[in-house]
Amino acid sequence: MYSWDSDTSGWYGKADYAYGKKGEAKRAAAAERAKKQGPRSYEKKSAPNEKIINPTKHITTSSKNPLIIAIDVTGSMASWPFEIFDRLPLLYNTLSQYRDDLEICFAAIGDTKVDRWPLQVTSFANGFDLEQQLGSLFGEGGGGDAAESYGIFAHWVNTHITIPNAEEKPFLIVFGDIYMHETTSASEINHFLGDRLTHDVNSLQAWKEVSQKWNTWFLRRPTGERGDKVDQQWGDAIGEQKIFHIEDEQRAVDYAMGLIARAWGHFGNFQDNMRARQSSDKVDHVSKLVEMICPKCGAPIPVNADGMFTCKYCGTTLKI
Repeated sequence: MYSWDSDTSGWYGKADYAYGKKGEAKRAAAAERAKKQGPRSYEKKSAPNEKIINPTKHITTSSKNPLIIAIDVTGSMASWPFEIFDRLPLLYNTLSQYRDDLEICFAAIGDTKVDRWPLQVTSFANGFDLEQQLGSLFGEGGGGDAAESYGIFAHWVNTHITIPNAEEKPFLIVFGDIYMHETTSASEINHFLGDRLTHDVNSLQAWKEVSQKWNTWFLRRPTGERGDKVDQQWGDAIGEQKIFHIEDEQRAVDYAMGLIARAWGHFGNFQDNMRARQSSDKVDHVSKLVEMICPKCGAPIPVNADGMFTCKYCGTTLKI
């Protein structure tokens, strides 16, 4: 497992890498707390920490750069919180050196039809506090029918989160592999979120509302076929260009970090970071996929683009 300290000498790759100055104090504080607590672990459990993951709460952050990472924890996706927990120090330490006020909220998404905990959410936190937050989630591994309850999470984001200081659209990344229930009933929302709605919620419309405020991405596991029902529905919900097909599940967190680092203007540093951890072919593979999309809106860049490229969707100009 990755550690919270800034020592990268034990990383797999041969390349040297050192974290930048931004976020240095918080990384040092996290490393000190981690040292006192002892070795990291993420033991499987039978339930979440309900005091921490209760979705009836309303949360806020004063950060200019909040980040939400949501994971579908049903069926085949149930191991993903473990993968992210393992890379949590790497995720935070890498991104916080670019913007040191970074705060992260985690969510675990299930199915309101059958699961006991179909939505688990943490508060925003930074540094070592993220250990307890992410470690409180439970990969229930449930899910009954094919569709899952991504819609109730979208409604929660729209109604239970306040980000008053965000200077630009902050990132919201969903790791998943399936389509959603098109309607989220008022009774489900009221039961699980503690709301008092009198009408059902259109899940796709809820995601469209999320995308107006958040730079929303669906990072899809390598299942199904491109352009299938999953792609079509998520395309209707957040825009087809915001669906990112993961081709190496072990690099899921790297894809997410690469998207953010590129949008924030630090993609070269991210590549150096990855070269110190992975083989060159894995670095090249992740880089190629990330570099072929517009960093602002996700629109595909033509493979024959040369020189300067202007995105037709958002007007961003890139040097190719």
